[in-house]
Amino acid sequence: MNSEQADNASSAFDRELNEALVNTNIANGYEEFLALFDRFYAEQVEVASDGPAAALAGKSRVLPVLFNFLVPLHVMAEIGGLAVTLRYSTLHSDKHGEQHAEWSLDLLGILGRRVTLQWSSVRRWKDAHVVYERHYEHRQIGEPLTIIDLDFSAPSPRLEITARPS
Repeated sequence: MNSEQADNASSAFDRELNEALVNTNIANGYEEFLALFDRFYAEQVEVASDGPAAALAGKSRVLPVLFNFLVPLHVMAEIGGLAVTLRYSTLHSDKHGEQHAEWSLDLLGILGRRVTLQWSSVRRWKDAHVVYERHYEHRQIGEPLTIIDLDFSAPSPRLEITARPS
């Protein structure tokens, strides 16, 4: 496979992964995101982010970080009423084998307050798996949401116990 064919293949895989990410509803659960990670990422993937944190190598090192992000987001969306919208747009890359995108994550609280997180990403693919991913140019628009932006007041399900006649 020549470099142009490899770029076309990685571009198609990248688009498939990105579309799956934006079409998955975190309020329904985080498991679908974990399944996408399992399906699309190589066992020895390297994931990096701008900042002081070191890059993580291997699915087993990345998975806990992903899990610690997804679970609270799922709880806030499913139980707390947080509206979550993920969008992306593809960026052109002059470097062969790299796929770039701009991402936007909108979090809308029950009172209408919104915070938007934006970042860019670059991925390198080998065959049908991401072998490298880096997140950079992180931005936040709006103040962080607080507990008043969530609604955890719904009554919790109660177990009803009925006495049996003796």
